Amino acid sequence: MNDRFSLDGRVALITGGGTGIGRGAALVLAEHGADVVLAGRRRDPLESTAKEIEVLGRRALAVSADVSTAAGCQELVDKAVAEFGRVDILVNSAGGAETKSIKRWTEEEFGDVFALNLGSVWNLSRAASVHMLEQGKGTIVNISSGASLLAMPQAAPYAAAKAAVNNLTGSMASAWAQKGIRVNAIAVGAVRAPTLTDELARYNLEPDSVAGTNGLGRLGEPDEIGYGVLFFASDASSFCSGQTLYMHGAPGPAGV
Repeated sequence: MNDRFSLDGRVALITGGGTGIGRGAALVLAEHGADVVLAGRRRDPLESTAKEIEVLGRRALAVSADVSTAAGCQELVDKAVAEFGRVDILVNSAGGAETKSIKRWTEEEFGDVFALNLGSVWNLSRAASVHMLEQGKGTIVNISSGASLLAMPQAAPYAAAKAAVNNLTGSMASAWAQKGIRVNAIAVGAVRAPTLTDELARYNLEPDSVAGTNGLGRLGEPDEIGYGVLFFASDASSFCSGQTLYMHGAPGPAGV
């Protein structure tokens, strides 16, 4: 049965791969045999994660990339294929946004949030699918958010973008189901990652202050989400596509 989780000989491209959920997923996939392309805006955390992957005996490539643009996404996929010759797994983990009331968002900020959280999924998936279709096989895992299921007045553009990711996941899964590409999403709750901790720090709040929004009463850890990614990336989920898995430690007291 463990062979169903083996990623030997496969190449994973992971955005936001230097920190948080992206880093957690990268290490879990590498532990199960994948070579990994790590993409993000900051070079240092990418290089650090790449070294951890190499210690595991897998190859790693760190690529500085801006996935909020179509050109940046295409360039990233091109670099991955040039280095490793293929892309078998795409993990769209890049994302995030600040919190503020609806009236305070500018038109430019609204567009930036959608470009990062939704545009990157659209552009990277389309670029990677070209190679996956040629191979006749591939998997795409989109990191969504529990915010996509709720009214979020303090993060409305982010929540809307993530809700769109859930829908796009189903549309792409349907389009490519008989062509060998599976597409799934994971909607995460509060996880101990910079996208959460940095935002809480702006308000002088401790990360555990939001632990109660998860039913288990604690924050999720990046590697826990990484194992969800492993399920969707591997043959263990060979009969699963177009799904959004909610990983938030059970609903919290307020139904979060």
